[in-house]
Amino acid sequence: MSRAIPNVLTIAGSDSGGGAGIQADLKTFSALGVYGASVVTALTAQNTQGVRAVHAPDAAFVAAQLDAVFDDIRIDAVKIGMLANAEIVRAVAAGLRRHRPVHIVLDTVMLSKNGHALLAPDAVAALRDELLPLASLITPNLDEAAALVGADAPAADEAAMRRHGDALRALGARAVLMKGGHLGGDQSPDWLIDDTGAHRLGAARIEVKQTHGTGCTLSAAIAALITQRTDWLGAVTDAKAYLVGALRESVRLQVGSGIGPLHHFHRWW
Repeated sequence: MSRAIPNVLTIAGSDSGGGAGIQADLKTFSALGVYGASVVTALTAQNTQGVRAVHAPDAAFVAAQLDAVFDDIRIDAVKIGMLANAEIVRAVAAGLRRHRPVHIVLDTVMLSKNGHALLAPDAVAALRDELLPLASLITPNLDEAAALVGADAPAADEAAMRRHGDALRALGARAVLMKGGHLGGDQSPDWLIDDTGAHRLGAARIEVKQTHGTGCTLSAAIAALITQRTDWLGAVTDAKAYLVGALRESVRLQVGSGIGPLHHFHRWW
């Protein structure tokens, strides 16, 4: 009997421009061979030029979506993205405690690419206290990591990245992928810190304008691939390779006049 295709759930906001959030996650899941389900935590009015408005549904409705999915569908991994406010953070955390999925990838989304707030300030503490201890892996960028650990400034070098990663593990995250894309220079190094040690995943910086949804895509790819790999290092390594391809081939798309999306299906069309 053939192995069942994995089912992966994204809990995130909707991007009306199609490049990030739920839309990017479901495209990534399909590209990497898993079935995608979704819980919508926010509706955004946005395009490649920026976010114009955000509408967050009632937290009880978010919880109803989550329960509906888990009550009927075997979920092999969960990816969490935009959560909008503290009430939704708490509702999602409570739902995950009820249903206890094996793998939870938490992308600590706080700002859009254009600097629009996607998480209310008072929700940062709820994210840190309620969700971070439930996460199998978190994927913060440098600013998000600094906010979560209470640092005065984002990490300015790789040694500081590792220190912030260790601090996040001390707060309860079982594994941390510190993303170094904001360090500058011609390299974009990431550090995976888990029970097996600290692993540097280097990559040359790809100079393209189309970077909208990069973080969403990477975390979704990790969630999809952890169901098909034996450990986080394998899942993260292959997710980064997929992301590099989607970035390189993004120049083939002509979507909007601002920061464009990645080419999620670059292997097929």
